[in-house]
Amino acid sequence: MYSQSARLIFKRHRSLIIQPILIIVLSVTLAVVLSNATLDVIEQVTINPTFIFAAIKDHLILSFASAAIIMAVAVPAGIALTRQKLKKFTPLVLILANIGQAFPAVGLLILSGILFGFGKPVAIFTFAAFGILPILRNTIVGLQEIDPFIIESAKGMGMTARQALRQIELPLAVPVILAGVRTTLILTVGVATLGVFVNGGGLGTLIIPGLKLNRELVIVTGGLLTVIVAFTMDWLARVAEELLRPRGI
Repeated sequence: MYSQSARLIFKRHRSLIIQPILIIVLSVTLAVVLSNATLDVIEQVTINPTFIFAAIKDHLILSFASAAIIMAVAVPAGIALTRQKLKKFTPLVLILANIGQAFPAVGLLILSGILFGFGKPVAIFTFAAFGILPILRNTIVGLQEIDPFIIESAKGMGMTARQALRQIELPLAVPVILAGVRTTLILTVGVATLGVFVNGGGLGTLIIPGLKLNRELVIVTGGLLTVIVAFTMDWLARVAEELLRPRGI
């Protein structure tokens, strides 16, 4: 019985165990390749610990800050759009969010830079505007999928609408909302490489110069580091999803 239970737990969380192993393998492989590589003068400017750690730090700031803004806006907006008074605006808001995400990220970023200046704040708010759709949509869908009978039963037992939202609707919608959070995190990690175009930093400071100067090692380093960061953030989001998921779901 114990071994069967252990197998079921391992099967359910297998990817949570395998993913960090893959992250470690990629990181060690990249470190070994870079330590044994013969770098020319141009490559030494970007492929050094100081530059790489600064780029990763900037990339994490861009990704986490924009994701935090998205969650602070999208989750309350998604909740509001499922309330009776604002339901009629839901299709319009989703259409606008889809249009915003369909707009090329680099074009939106450069336009923001021209209008509002350059630097991290502009990059962060632009990425937040670009990536709002997954969490907004998942919040709406997660709340709309709850059986109305459950909510009416709670209200019949004396709960107010706010209590029903906090104690029943949001816990039941958590898995769907967190799936949107995961999607947003990966999306922001990807588009954060474009921060270099508005002097926002990030791993694009390796990839873009590598492309311009035809330095394959610099391009591969920036690309692999972006993949490692994306895998790490995805794994952390999945762990959070498992911890926050209501028991029995």
